[in-house]
Amino acid sequence: MASRTTHPVLDTRALNRATLARQLLLSRAEMSAGDAVAHLLGLQAQNVKPPYFQLHARLADFRPAELAGLMESREVVRMVTMRSTIHTHTAHDALTLRPLVQPARDREVTYFRKGLTGVDLDHLAERARAFVESEPRTMGEIREELLQEWPDADPQSLSVAARCRLPLVQVTPRGVWGRSGQVRLTTVESWLGKPAGAAQPVDEVVLRYLAAFGPASVKDMQTWAGLTRLREAFERLRPVLLVFQDENGVELFDLPDAPRPDADTPAPPRFLPEFDNLLLSHADRTRVVAPEIKGRTWTGNQAHCTLLVDGFLAGLWKLDGQALTVELFGPVPKAAKEEIVAEGELMVAGLAEPGGAGGVSVQFGAINP
Repeated sequence: MASRTTHPVLDTRALNRATLARQLLLSRAEMSAGDAVAHLLGLQAQNVKPPYFQLHARLADFRPAELAGLMESREVVRMVTMRSTIHTHTAHDALTLRPLVQPARDREVTYFRKGLTGVDLDHLAERARAFVESEPRTMGEIREELLQEWPDADPQSLSVAARCRLPLVQVTPRGVWGRSGQVRLTTVESWLGKPAGAAQPVDEVVLRYLAAFGPASVKDMQTWAGLTRLREAFERLRPVLLVFQDENGVELFDLPDAPRPDADTPAPPRFLPEFDNLLLSHADRTRVVAPEIKGRTWTGNQAHCTLLVDGFLAGLWKLDGQALTVELFGPVPKAAKEEIVAEGELMVAGLAEPGGAGGVSVQFGAINP
């Protein structure tokens, strides 16, 4: 939404540096993994390994065992929240952010209504809850259980309804570094031994979003959360926020004491996994992704791991054992290339699989899907 009032303008580089500072990507933070997960309002976790790569790019001295330990002690969990995607959240956020985005999950079910003719969704939720709380179940087992009562319903629609109506978490060992396990689900209340709390107040979440992703517009936060009608919350908070605008005149809100580094602040290379929230949490992504390379992070349905150079998306990468291949979208200075190699070696060494061989090979070339 274009501003009707003139506010200080933040150009693309200024927005980039501010966002990188909030995302702990200008310099690695001296912060625990649990505190980082909370600050970032969760980590995109469609796959198992990305949360570990996200934290390695952001935290000083991060080791996978730290996040793995939090998973095993149930201080963090994996569940569907924002944008109907799996996130790694702190236990507190799992219990209170899911209720906030529940209206979006309820709307999602309506897209599958043709396959749910005659299905009582409240009864479906009750039956599915009893089934998964008796012991964690696979989605296939949940589907088969529900088909016993609604044999004429579409199986996929039943699965979607259960996932949307219930706050299901993926139980360990799924998500634990160095281990493997089938996706098995139970409710967040059962897994944590606590009742779900009331939804976090939307005003509080707006402030947390700005702390992690600001400066940002109303549409930016709506994109991140998968929610609509958040303008009222921003308007309530306007008196305590700073208001800027981007180069297109769109209003950007921010916390008064949040970092907004100089646009010329150095930004070291960072290797990010597929689905990193940095690239997914704004309606206007030009603060990180130049328009001419939009869409380059995907091949068909496959998302690629991404590389930041000077704070902006500059290439892709793929790790095969100890061999790291980097594909650059364009030429970079020799010094930047050396920094990319050093950062790549640091990443591979810091996230080496248990019992993995030493030695890192970094090469520049095309990424094969």
